Amino acid sequence: MKKVFEKIIEGILACSGFVTSLTIVLIVLFLFSEAVGLFHSRVIEEGYVLALKKDNKVSELTPVQIKDVFDEEITNWREVGGENLPIRLFRLEDVTRYYTEEQLGASYENAGACITDLVERTPGIVAFVPRQFIVRPDSVHLLRDNTISLKDVFAGAEWFPTATPAPQFGFLPLITGTLWVSLFAILIALPFGLAVAVYMSEVADHKIRNLMKPVIELLSGIPSVVYGFFGLIVIVPLLQRVFDLPVGESGLAGSIVLAIMALPTIITVTEDAMRNCPRAMREASLALGASQWQTIYKVVIPYSISGITSGVVLGIGRAVGETMAVLMVTGNAAVIPHSILEPLRTIPATIAAELGEAPAGGAHYEALFLLGVVLFFISLLINFTVEAVSSGKRK
Repeated sequence: MKKVFEKIIEGILACSGFVTSLTIVLIVLFLFSEAVGLFHSRVIEEGYVLALKKDNKVSELTPVQIKDVFDEEITNWREVGGENLPIRLFRLEDVTRYYTEEQLGASYENAGACITDLVERTPGIVAFVPRQFIVRPDSVHLLRDNTISLKDVFAGAEWFPTATPAPQFGFLPLITGTLWVSLFAILIALPFGLAVAVYMSEVADHKIRNLMKPVIELLSGIPSVVYGFFGLIVIVPLLQRVFDLPVGESGLAGSIVLAIMALPTIITVTEDAMRNCPRAMREASLALGASQWQTIYKVVIPYSISGITSGVVLGIGRAVGETMAVLMVTGNAAVIPHSILEPLRTIPATIAAELGEAPAGGAHYEALFLLGVVLFFISLLINFTVEAVSSGKRK
């Protein structure tokens, strides 16, 4: 009977492990399935075209060029490989500047013919209109509408998913913002966390340790929005005064908040790992004439490197994946940061802020899921890197 019971327990544990692994795989597959549709989406907004005069030689534009044209940063066709001709922009709402209501019709039934005629006879025009308003497609020149490419996404320097006529889905500002904040958060948290762990494990007496440990562990249970409020009220104004910044919301503010949030994890895991170092090893080191501090960094820390690495990985994971606190204190600016004192935006903050506004199944929605895939691989890469470093040190 006892063996049967043990087999049942063993089977339950095996099933639990299998179900957990399968769940993780299914989550990743779900992210991929929702994200891959982005590369089947068109550059120009769905249902619209960019119509030119028939003799215009420009056949296609990149998403960045389209945005620059309609932002009037590019004003001549020569700048995009065409003739030396000024660009004339036309949007659907501009139709009343060219035609009266009588010409367009009471229900705008003549709008298509009017717009097509305008494109046919206007040199240098580029018209962003619904496809159905071009009633004679053969009489005008339609710019080629390519699908969104990997280069547009992963090498794109601008995130502007609501831009018209060509949304910008450049991931570079969000990836660099995430890595920038996470890197500085770990650079701040790791020395402090390691120092506190060493003090609690090797220096502090029993009473102080028993007092500090519950307080530090309590910090990990505080909601992230509370940390965000603390950063917004205390850290942001302080940085603005100290560095004489126009606004205090910056990458550094996010890094400091994340460092505070990561400290309990790093301290707890690292301190537990150090306390597991055998007493005999400490005593052997001291017996050979080593001081207490030499014993700590020559014996205790090398022996505990695996646990310290685990604490670092968990701390980095907290920093990379944090959402609300970062959203509140980093300025939420989707631009490539050139300094840690500039506003920026991270991948988790972008997903949290925009997913509720993105139409389900649209390019914006799919781009946010692709950001989730990128975040997953960043975390995976960090885990593999730290594990490789830890394995090398153990050898």
